[in-house]
Amino acid sequence: MLSFVVPAHNESQLIEGTVRRLHEAGASSGVSYEVVVVDDASTDDTAALAVRAGACVVPVTVRHIAAARNAGARAARGEHLLFVDADTWLPGETARAALAAMRGGAAGGGARVRFDAPVPRYARPGVAATLGVFRLFNMTVGCFMFCTRDAFDRIGGFDERLFAAEEVAFSLAIKRVGRLVLVEPAVVTSARKFRTHSLGELARMGLGTLNVGRALRSRQRLGLWYGERRRDPGPQVPEKDAGT
Repeated sequence: MLSFVVPAHNESQLIEGTVRRLHEAGASSGVSYEVVVVDDASTDDTAALAVRAGACVVPVTVRHIAAARNAGARAARGEHLLFVDADTWLPGETARAALAAMRGGAAGGGARVRFDAPVPRYARPGVAATLGVFRLFNMTVGCFMFCTRDAFDRIGGFDERLFAAEEVAFSLAIKRVGRLVLVEPAVVTSARKFRTHSLGELARMGLGTLNVGRALRSRQRLGLWYGERRRDPGPQVPEKDAGT
């Protein structure tokens, strides 16, 4: 069985579309599947919309992305786990490639990532550089990761000491227990953080995380991930020239 696990906090703008696309991906996989949405302390109608779209909802109040993913994995019934962010579109072909990779012996992995449009011009060099580093070192980007149930159990799930960069720890842990692969085609994730925050805000947040070891272990300086959800005015279409 294939389990899609979606952590979500105040995602009423996107969650229905995300769940419906996951149903499309699951239906195209040729195996039984489920969509598990982990509703992490939402104050909007994320949970109701997810249920309406056909997801099983797991309520938690942790406000912690790693812990929310772990809660979803514990509730999931599948032997193949696909972790998909609520603002990310997973093509059916990518889901099938991930399943084939795990059946072929891979412990886990991810995919190439593309951002939806528009991506502000000031953000494009940084986006390209960051995604390039992840590809160079064969690491997963946080918006989409997958692993077998066995590998998940062997690594102890996502590192709950971290409030961000848990995908880096996940990649390193997967490599310790097996093979990590990046599949095609790309998933499409939202550039809303860049559209809803100014360059000055992003710079201040970046300065607040210079002490990486301390910053990643508390949500206090991670407002870009744990701050108030701002409504994204941008269109939700793939961005093809953001250097991704």
